[in-house]
Amino acid sequence: MKLKILFYSLLSILLFSNCEQKKEEENPIKAHYLDFSKRDDQFTGGIKMIPITTPKGTFKVWTKTVGNNPKIKVLLLHGGPGLTHELYECFDGYFPNESIEYIYYDQLGSYYSDQPNDDSLWTNERFVEEVEQVRIALGADSSNFYVLGQSWGGILAMEYALKYQKNLKGLIISNMMASIPEYNAYAQEVLAPQMDPKILKELQEMEKNNDFDNPKYSELLFKYYYTEHILRKPLEEWPESINRCFKHINPNVYVFMQGHSEFGITGNASLKNWDVKNRLKTITVPTLTIGAKYDTMDPEHMKWIANEVQNGRFLFCPNGSHLSQYDDQKTYFTGLIKFLKDVDNGTFKKG
Repeated sequence: MKLKILFYSLLSILLFSNCEQKKEEENPIKAHYLDFSKRDDQFTGGIKMIPITTPKGTFKVWTKTVGNNPKIKVLLLHGGPGLTHELYECFDGYFPNESIEYIYYDQLGSYYSDQPNDDSLWTNERFVEEVEQVRIALGADSSNFYVLGQSWGGILAMEYALKYQKNLKGLIISNMMASIPEYNAYAQEVLAPQMDPKILKELQEMEKNNDFDNPKYSELLFKYYYTEHILRKPLEEWPESINRCFKHINPNVYVFMQGHSEFGITGNASLKNWDVKNRLKTITVPTLTIGAKYDTMDPEHMKWIANEVQNGRFLFCPNGSHLSQYDDQKTYFTGLIKFLKDVDNGTFKKG
């Protein structure tokens, strides 16, 4: 009897081992997705402070890699400028299940990275070189490297692709137009008139008087504009990660590049005249553009970008706004994951 029990125990162990081995052979990426044992950032749980060389010295930027996938590595470029990687934390709910490696990253000047007090550092050109240095430090290349940029991160993603697309496997432009003048027109001519005229007049009056530090300005903006066009949920239902992201904003970087107003980029903000529409046709890498019905960015412009680049695809989020990864989450991640898998499998088709 004891011999029979021992026999069946050994047989079970053998069958289990064979099943595990077969599973690993069938999907080696999934089998090793959470294995940090051969990585140099195991001690920190995937976090690296990457040194960045700039004209004003060397600084460090914060990154955190989640998962292992030698074929798909997605660097997340946050918005703002001056916000943080925290606006992407919902990716934890989707990417790991698909064995997609992704890298959280706070750009120089943002909360988890060094924050030098020097406005000369806040240029598109320098940020592009920063992304390139991050790519090299992460060991990514054209066989696996994707950038996903949302809002300001979308500007940075486009600028990076225009200079370094040879190092990209794919490009994702999320909720960002290719022309600030056209964004301004959309904000002022389409979105602003949708507001309650009394609220709009009060906001415009404060903007006219440069009264941006008035608590009433932020209060009205969040209650009547952000809940319609940034994240379409009541403020009390906003995810903690988004509240934390706004709490951690670097206003110096934000105001220098974006300006005070939320109805377009105005004043002396450095991004005021940014426009790369005429250069997009030179982008050849597979590109996904994401637009949303209630976004601060014109979704038709996002569709246009997808047609303008040589290998573009458009993803429309019918229930989403600027942070459509939250308020139209299923549409957003279904389309995004399909794009990544299609490019990886060699089955990508534009459209």
